[in-house]
Amino acid sequence: MLDIQKIRADFPILSQTVNGKPLVYFDNGATSQKPQIVIDAEVKYYQEINANIHRGVHTLSQLATDAYEISRGKVKDHINAKHAHEVLFTSGTTHGINLVTNGFASILKPGDEVIVSSLEHHSNIVPWQMLCEKTGATLKVIPMNENGELILEEFDALLSEKTKVVTVNHISNALGIINPIKYIIDKAHAVGSAVLIDGAQAVPHLKPNVQELDCDFYAFSGHKMCGPTGTGILYGKEEWLNKLPPYQGGGEMIKEVTFEKTTYADLPHKFEAGTPNIAGGIVLGTAIDYLNNIGFENIQEYEHKLLEYATKRLLEIEGLRIYGTGKNKASVVSFNIDGIHPYDIGSIIDKLGIAVRTGHHCAQPIMNFFCIPGTIRASFSFYNTKEEIDQMVEAVKKAQTMLS
Repeated sequence: MLDIQKIRADFPILSQTVNGKPLVYFDNGATSQKPQIVIDAEVKYYQEINANIHRGVHTLSQLATDAYEISRGKVKDHINAKHAHEVLFTSGTTHGINLVTNGFASILKPGDEVIVSSLEHHSNIVPWQMLCEKTGATLKVIPMNENGELILEEFDALLSEKTKVVTVNHISNALGIINPIKYIIDKAHAVGSAVLIDGAQAVPHLKPNVQELDCDFYAFSGHKMCGPTGTGILYGKEEWLNKLPPYQGGGEMIKEVTFEKTTYADLPHKFEAGTPNIAGGIVLGTAIDYLNNIGFENIQEYEHKLLEYATKRLLEIEGLRIYGTGKNKASVVSFNIDGIHPYDIGSIIDKLGIAVRTGHHCAQPIMNFFCIPGTIRASFSFYNTKEEIDQMVEAVKKAQTMLS
């Protein structure tokens, strides 16, 4: 049983007011709030061990390097990677996906096929479109049904020996649907395809076991799981990371440089050119420790209760429709009210202290499927409460009355 009030006390931003009202923060799908221990860890780095890593023999450099690599080890254990060098630090999910697509530019050829799903965030669509334009490969799309679930029979029909990459999100950012990624991975591997999973929306709610999933790549962001902005991880199987060429050239990613030829460093440094976000990488480990101390089973159980409660309360509002009604969902409710633009609802409830996301959520194909301009998205975290959901529902009702 989680002590929610004790947890909430860990997050200083939750005690402030917005527009004279207590803050109700339901935009966790965009970024999570940060506990004091994470904020303190960032300050501690700059106050005590600020130095560049991997390059210095002096004490501060050694301390910073050790802390950075300890954090890499924490990520490795958290996602159950086989090797620490399969864990690459990035600036976020988008960076990780682009790193992979850049690598596949030297592998794909005309006639090859890449499969994405209709539930993807733009950051897991556009880089693959760019890759296909560059290589002559063809982009195929797994369709979805009215519940927001992928149609797996259609996915099976798309697979062939031409399929070289399959990429899907673990959890839809726009609808909260949890995709059957193990099924997708196994089916893709059966035809010899590589698989990348966009885990940006999953890692705040669950622990991905990359060896059990058997995915080839898994990308996620630190800022959605109580870590700093500008941090992320790309997990890649050793065999694939060895196959792909470096994404960027520069310092740290080299073994030897002459004007005639450069040889590249071993993993993971081959993909980590330049001075990284050292503080962010170290503090991401602190955030992972914090979440594991709470326990992901506890987080999932509590957030599921929030999801059920919010769904029930919102459906009491006349004319309200929820998008993404599949059985397996994370704690996200995406909805609209008949005849009212989602932006108008979002603007009014902001005046009442309620922070939600409105718009297409960088998932325009989903909005096009439902023939809507966007939705109001309330995304919940383990530090939210049922009382806050009640406040949101009352605020939405007030906005509906004002706009009707």
